Amino acid sequence: MTLLHWLTLHGLVTALAILYYAVQAHGEPQRRQPAAAIAWILFILLLPYLALPAYMVFGTRKRARPNATLHAKMQPGPPERWAIDTLLALGQPAPERYANLALHPDGESARHSLLAALGGAQHTIDVCTFILARDPLGEAVVSTLCERAQAGVRVRLLLDGMGSLMHRPPALQRLRDAGGTCAIFSSPLRSSLKGRTNLRNHRKLALIDGGETTGRLWTGGRNLASEYFDGAPETPPWRDLSFELTGPLIRQASQLFEHDWCFATGLPPPTTPTASHHGAALLDNEGAQQVASGPDQADDTVHALLVTAAYRARQRIALATPYFVPDATLLMALCLAARRGVQVDLLLPARSNHRLSDMARGRALRSLAQAGGQIWLAPGMLHAKLAVFDRSLALAGSANLDSRSLFLNYELMLAFHQRSDVQRFEAWFDTERAPATAFQPQQPGLMRDMAEGLILWTGFQL
Repeated sequence: MTLLHWLTLHGLVTALAILYYAVQAHGEPQRRQPAAAIAWILFILLLPYLALPAYMVFGTRKRARPNATLHAKMQPGPPERWAIDTLLALGQPAPERYANLALHPDGESARHSLLAALGGAQHTIDVCTFILARDPLGEAVVSTLCERAQAGVRVRLLLDGMGSLMHRPPALQRLRDAGGTCAIFSSPLRSSLKGRTNLRNHRKLALIDGGETTGRLWTGGRNLASEYFDGAPETPPWRDLSFELTGPLIRQASQLFEHDWCFATGLPPPTTPTASHHGAALLDNEGAQQVASGPDQADDTVHALLVTAAYRARQRIALATPYFVPDATLLMALCLAARRGVQVDLLLPARSNHRLSDMARGRALRSLAQAGGQIWLAPGMLHAKLAVFDRSLALAGSANLDSRSLFLNYELMLAFHQRSDVQRFEAWFDTERAPATAFQPQQPGLMRDMAEGLILWTGFQL
């Protein structure tokens, strides 16, 4: 093949790749962040032979379209309802009452409450997790599920495909033999979900008797692996945040699990009534709302709420996250809050379990510190996900403050409006912050600065 023929072929492949990207983006709007869109286009221009198949496998970000009808029905509410109205405008269900909220102070109490709740199920158990490890904690969970399935309880276990590939789960055939059912969400090995390999179900919940008045929801940031609970002889347990509650609120999580289960198994979507998107008959500082984020939502709900809350904050913002790689919009909102006198506290591990994320966070940490934010580095591994604003809103669940959680993953958070419980989450934050040391920003060297910039180009995939 002559050079002219090769250049012609290369140009044709590049043009077809760009055309495919444009047609796919127009037909299925992905609402990408500018940095992600530019990264994909540059990848296609420079290496079209690799970029095109990579885009076909990893390029999908959204599978839900905006609900114009829902947005048209929204009416302005009083200023104190801003968080509720923001979530309603984003298509999230209205606040519901809940009871018996219990925050787990450590991994041991979280393990005890989880196994006790699973072991006490009488009708149904629905578990969704990113990681179910083949270790003592994972084996204990599966054994409990098997015991309840043999007792006649309907047991469904939903595991993320990528999480299962990276962390081999316990042998699940014994759960099936006991009468339970298992499903893999978006398995990388299934061609039927082509284009969605990069979309991970990061939601973590256990629903016990979810359709009953005595039902219970166990959720938060813990995966079902020993390091999130008891640790190992050579390593201490990670610090994390999980909690449980009862009451009507758990119906929202039950409906979300049903949709995820049907998507993973190929069953028709559930026909049960969806959660109300109209204001509930609650006071403005009562109840809680589910905040689902991910490809099944038309908007980037968690990101939108965080940005809105940061701009509205007047007193304090308290954030806990293992990974801090925010986009420019969220970082600007936090920096401006700090500049106008809001106390911005960010708690994260001094060194996380992801070295690339630690390198990628450098620029954002320096920017926030220069704006007046206070950054605290916790000893050991902190895996909690929490945001508290002005003692009026607490957001807790599975989402990290990085681009993958905010724009790619399926995530589940709960927004609490009841002030007494918001203060409980803030007290948890202050307890975890106590042993942390203050971050001291340092100007990076040339090579470090270049490495941070290179990693940030692919930060949306971290």
